[in-house]
Amino acid sequence: MSVAASLIATTMNASTPLLLAALGILVAERSGVLNLGVEGIMLMAAIAGYMTTVETGSFAVGFIAAVAVGILFALFFAIFAVGLRANQQASGLGVAIFGGGLSAYIGIPYQGAVLPERAADGIPFLDQIPFLGQAFFSQHWIVYLSLLMIPAVWYFLFRTRPGLVVRAVGESPFSANALGYSVPMIRCATLAFSGACIGLSGAYLSLIYTPLWVEGMIAGRGWIALALVTFGTWRPFRVFLGAYLFGGMTMLQMNLQSIGISVPTQFISMAPYAATIIVLALISRNPTWIRLNMPASLGKPFNPH
Repeated sequence: MSVAASLIATTMNASTPLLLAALGILVAERSGVLNLGVEGIMLMAAIAGYMTTVETGSFAVGFIAAVAVGILFALFFAIFAVGLRANQQASGLGVAIFGGGLSAYIGIPYQGAVLPERAADGIPFLDQIPFLGQAFFSQHWIVYLSLLMIPAVWYFLFRTRPGLVVRAVGESPFSANALGYSVPMIRCATLAFSGACIGLSGAYLSLIYTPLWVEGMIAGRGWIALALVTFGTWRPFRVFLGAYLFGGMTMLQMNLQSIGISVPTQFISMAPYAATIIVLALISRNPTWIRLNMPASLGKPFNPH
């Protein structure tokens, strides 16, 4: 495989969990809910998917279990942030810490456990095309699902009536409530979708990308996914660009070494995070840009009384 094809293929692989989680977060934030518990939910989904796959021998069942756990923990967060109208930031941090600790405890027996054999990745016949097949058509099906979700999420939010309602709840929940829409139910629904995406992301990391279970294996990707939504100014296609930029920079070191270019490991490891911080700092210097794109009620509990 050529260096260019390898860089494209590994970038797609590394970017997929970030893109999946960020798209789910985007939909929830469009309804006005800020969930900082993403890291903990991803960890719980990762161990749930890994544990289930090891015990059942089925990757499909493992992915289903991870998605179910993602939804469960997102709705657990919703009990506090939406139902009890608690501070969303504090509730999310609580979920992140709880998920991190619980996943570490549950995962102890599964460190070093071996996953069953799985079918080869890629699209039959297309993956045999020189360069293009190696670069674009040799991926797991979840990679292609994540790419299809970009226009799907955009179409839902900006071209459908339910999407308009979600955005209305995020912009002015009191107006949406006055029109007869249940703000808590809509926010819970978007959180459930977000949890499903985050769960799928966590399972992809532990079952496909790594594939193994190690305590804390998410390694900050949940926080990066949150940052990518702001980076993409709550727009699906911009979030996609941010996710692939971060994934590409993450994979750059491995591909540079393959052609004999030596770059300090520490520099390459910090570069994606430093780039994210710099871009967020530049965006925050323009309050108008943020104000025009950020949901007006993001992070604010809704109290109809």
